[in-house]
Amino acid sequence: MLEYVKTMKFIAEGAEAKVYLDKNKIIKDRVKKAYRLPIIDENLRKLRTRSEAKLIREAERAGVNVPAVLETNDKTFKLEIEFLDGEKVRDVLDENWKLGEKIGEQIYKLHSRKIVHGDLTTSNMILKNNKIYLIDFGLGMITDRAEDMAVDLHLFKECLISRHNSVWQKVWRGFLKSYKNEKVLKHLKKVEARGRYKKLD
Repeated sequence: MLEYVKTMKFIAEGAEAKVYLDKNKIIKDRVKKAYRLPIIDENLRKLRTRSEAKLIREAERAGVNVPAVLETNDKTFKLEIEFLDGEKVRDVLDENWKLGEKIGEQIYKLHSRKIVHGDLTTSNMILKNNKIYLIDFGLGMITDRAEDMAVDLHLFKECLISRHNSVWQKVWRGFLKSYKNEKVLKHLKKVEARGRYKKLD
């Protein structure tokens, strides 16, 4: 059973979970939402805990670098995963723009397994031992729709432009060398076109 221990350190809080570090483990605790009916809240937290663990394991089977799932607990809505002692790509990409190609390799493998991450930002990527690891699959899903994968890429590209503006084009060119799903890249152009039209409205 997953339990709070004295060694746990609070490190982050997202929209639906608090994240703790316990030595070499990350514990993701999906917290109760008072605005939801208790039975709905419980079912959602249970479903999302199971879903995230499943996505991480599926990604691992596809050859994607992800933290290992150590334990899940439906009753306490906690997910325990391996702690990756590396650097967030967000903090190192501007000086290491050649990482774009490695990022493309990982996302291509992910999409080839029909997994959409849902929050592809450089904050959810870890650089460890010269490898890119993808983390935080809380918004992910299984889908074979090119639209969903294109939106994944669109979010990543928007992150590059806004957070890594000085190197984003170099990173994106490297990314395109290793991301080989032409169907999704073609659909990405449609997603981007819709965005431009909205800005003109």
